[in-house]
Amino acid sequence: MIAKAAEPQSLTQHRAQAHSDYNNYPQKDGLRTALVSEQKGLCCYCTGRIRADAVAMKIEHWQCQATYPQHQLAYGNLLGACLGGHGQPAADQHCDTRKANRDLQWNPATAAHMIETRLRYLSDGTVESTDAVFNDQLNSILGLNLQHLKNNRKAVLDTVLDWWRTVQPVPKQRIQAQIDQRTNHVAEHQPFSPVAVWFLQQKLGAAAA
Repeated sequence: MIAKAAEPQSLTQHRAQAHSDYNNYPQKDGLRTALVSEQKGLCCYCTGRIRADAVAMKIEHWQCQATYPQHQLAYGNLLGACLGGHGQPAADQHCDTRKANRDLQWNPATAAHMIETRLRYLSDGTVESTDAVFNDQLNSILGLNLQHLKNNRKAVLDTVLDWWRTVQPVPKQRIQAQIDQRTNHVAEHQPFSPVAVWFLQQKLGAAAA
């Protein structure tokens, strides 16, 4: 889940002005910096690397501007996304580029949506959901199971699996330490690291049972 921080002051001030909208908001560089910082450098959807630069990321409206203009300046609706194959054939696009103006069932930045509990990862790097509607959206709207994304997730999963197999038995404290190492007090997470965290949390839950 993405923990939203305080919105940039420039966004608050702009929203208070008459006739303000997203297109005439002049401080998008600062907005990118804020989004990348709170997302620890990861795309809101695929969790690949993003940088706070217009040529290295997109500012995503979870509820699109076309359908929900009233939310175009709502900070909780704004996310940092990767370029998602922008300019490539539609079959190779993913994340915000593929999503366009379509709706998603769950927002990764809304705590009540509990996005982590709705996802799981298979050994080949596939991401899926037990929720049939959301599972279809992961593929048809976000394209999160394109082969290169699966390969990236599999590489992370293989690494944490190698660690797991070589340090048996693993006490709960050591599993938690591995989770903390990947989540706490770091300015930037490793790309696709939520896959490793998910795996470790499954093992932690099993150890506590």
